[in-house]
Amino acid sequence: MKYVIIGAGPAGVRAAESLRQEDAGGEITLVSGEPGEPYARMAIPYILTGRIDEQGAQQRKTLGHFESLDIRYLNNKALKVHAGPEGGTVDLDDGSVLAYDRLLVATGSSPSLPPIAGTDLPGVVTCWTLEDARVIADKLKPGSRVVMLGAGFVAGVCMKSLVNSGVHLTMIAGRAGQILRSMMTPTGSRMLQRWLEAKGVVVVTKGRTERIEAGPRLVMDTQVIDADLIILATGVKPNISFLEGTGAEIDQGIVIDDHMRTAVPCIYAAGDVAQGRDFSTGEWVVHALQPTATEHGRVAALNMAGRDVPYRGSLSMNVLDTVGLISHTFGLWGGKEGGEVVEAVDEERNLYTRLCFHGEYLVGAITIGQTRHVGAIRGLIQTRRALGEWKQTLLDNPNLVMEAFVDLTQK
Repeated sequence: MKYVIIGAGPAGVRAAESLRQEDAGGEITLVSGEPGEPYARMAIPYILTGRIDEQGAQQRKTLGHFESLDIRYLNNKALKVHAGPEGGTVDLDDGSVLAYDRLLVATGSSPSLPPIAGTDLPGVVTCWTLEDARVIADKLKPGSRVVMLGAGFVAGVCMKSLVNSGVHLTMIAGRAGQILRSMMTPTGSRMLQRWLEAKGVVVVTKGRTERIEAGPRLVMDTQVIDADLIILATGVKPNISFLEGTGAEIDQGIVIDDHMRTAVPCIYAAGDVAQGRDFSTGEWVVHALQPTATEHGRVAALNMAGRDVPYRGSLSMNVLDTVGLISHTFGLWGGKEGGEVVEAVDEERNLYTRLCFHGEYLVGAITIGQTRHVGAIRGLIQTRRALGEWKQTLLDNPNLVMEAFVDLTQK
């Protein structure tokens, strides 16, 4: 059996290793699409601060790891996928062609650039690859003027390294009106914004970005901001263009079934590029989370190797370190129709707990400034454990969630 995996992020690497465990004699090729060894994209902020070097960001630290597993590792880019009833081929950027019986697409996502002029000017970068990290690190000198265009999760991941480098940071939320809008309530967003402003970050929540000019200079309808570096952090999009014409169904990402298989029987998808089942809703969504990607890769590999392993869905969960203030979101943190929500807010100590219930169950939550509840919240949501009398107790005091978890799991 010939297996080809396109993409060497968490999903692709886990899939390659799992395939080797399942099929000792199969031919496995892992196509990276980037120079060097596979690295963890979430490690880039730590490279910027100097806490780790580029070697420390590698997903597998052992020299010759893939060779030792008899996995062929290529740095080429996939240009085009061809699919037939029982296999196909992949065209690579060096002109070579790979044949496959089973193909896994785990190409992840790439930055979605804002529709304005000037995104390709010198001094304008994204914060996504090792090469981006090298460019940014070269500019991170105390007193440098850095503008972050975007105030979502991607921006949040990079903020700590920028602030700790001593730069003058301006974050543009623009018409979104609040930072971290896709993963935080207005109450939580305001708390995090005040925290950032206390750390010296200028947060702009009004105005429309019109263009970027040489300098670089960010031109808004309300002001013009001169910078030494502009970082584009306005979201991501799945890398799927090379699948055109294969018959794979595309929506927000590549649509897959419960076994990670696409509409083309010999093609599977995993990770940020795949539209998989959500644990909380049962709907098909793109989570773009590393734990989800890793589990996607494992389950896809088992099914590619002939096992019958359904994917039960992943819990949407985000963890963000906003310059030292930790926040978590779980499941249906916005609440569910017909459900109940309770919040505990301590502005002075930057503490926030939000619990969302539906019937007898905890279905979503947000925490800011505390980590002791994280395991309990996740456990109660994922086990779908009926709360019984504890529900009213938590509605009265949501900070007793750990006590509820301990009591319920002992029964």
